[in-house]
Amino acid sequence: MTQTLAPGSTIGIIGGGQLGRMSAVAAAQLGYRVHILSAASPAPAADTAASVTVGAYDDPHILEAFARDCDVITFEFENISADGLKKLAEFCPVYPAGSILEISQDRVAEKTALERMGLAVAPWTTLHSADDFPTLQSFGFPLILKTTRFGYDGKGQFRIPHEEAFQQLSQRAQDLPYPLIVERQIDFARELSVMVARTPQGAVRAFDPSENRHRDGILRVSMVPAPIMPGLAEKAQQMAIHLAKKIGLIGILGVEFFQDHHGDLLINEIAPRPHNSGHWTMDACVIDQFEMHIRAVAGLPLPEPRRHSDAFMHNLIGPDDIALLPELFAEENCAIHLYGKAEARPGRKMGHVNRLFPRGGLPGEQALANFRPT
Repeated sequence: MTQTLAPGSTIGIIGGGQLGRMSAVAAAQLGYRVHILSAASPAPAADTAASVTVGAYDDPHILEAFARDCDVITFEFENISADGLKKLAEFCPVYPAGSILEISQDRVAEKTALERMGLAVAPWTTLHSADDFPTLQSFGFPLILKTTRFGYDGKGQFRIPHEEAFQQLSQRAQDLPYPLIVERQIDFARELSVMVARTPQGAVRAFDPSENRHRDGILRVSMVPAPIMPGLAEKAQQMAIHLAKKIGLIGILGVEFFQDHHGDLLINEIAPRPHNSGHWTMDACVIDQFEMHIRAVAGLPLPEPRRHSDAFMHNLIGPDDIALLPELFAEENCAIHLYGKAEARPGRKMGHVNRLFPRGGLPGEQALANFRPT
């Protein structure tokens, strides 16, 4: 697609989770109809879409029927079949392209592609079987092992901080889910992320970098502006823009960085979709990440992603955070976004809140520590 998608057209979104839900809202605001394809029902995105198909992401009959009802298709998470996207592309444009999804789905392909583009990553290697496990000793500690596919929110990861942990894990090396990618664990100063969007016409925009804090492998808070020098913020944006151009991105892409103690930036991973660390844009920017994504896949102009406020984004995770809703609803500078999920299970993202402050008025580190939810 090289022309602008007319209002009233249908945008298909693969995946029925919260990212699809918020993308559907953004699309509706721009006058588009949204058709969700979800493998499960009920789905959070079903509440905000014009129509929903429930079915397997690899069923060719369901994919064809879905695609024939859409003018363009995108997706809200990576754990889908690249072959399925290729099937959809026979009937309808799919953005981002399946080739980009294939890179992001496999950590070996991802690291290899990033290095070929001249972008720095942490030192890494691959374990193909238990026979390769002893080589970790020569790689040095601390290390982190990750499944090459389908890992998120800390899942599929094994940390090896020292020799003793290596010896313990070696006792069950035969049971690990090979292949595994091995990364040198970076002693980083902070984790950053940048959301970057690009249109079929080649227009590209990058949001301000956020600093992200995790607990138990799950993002807890993002804050903007990140406490870094302007030059480093610009460098992160330029790296994200360079990546978007190199891979031919159409849509939005989340780029996660480590800033090491020397001030250098290493790319941790990429996500070709709206991203949890970009939720702050929903209330701190004139145009948020979801609208920017919809604009990109629809071929609309991409205005400069202007930030009018500083922001803390807190994820609401599990029943303990949901129990805080009465207090959160009483806060004056707190924008609440709930995902319509019926059951608040431990570790489940139920929503998020954005706390806004005038530009230059972001509270300090101690204030961040005192913010709830924790």
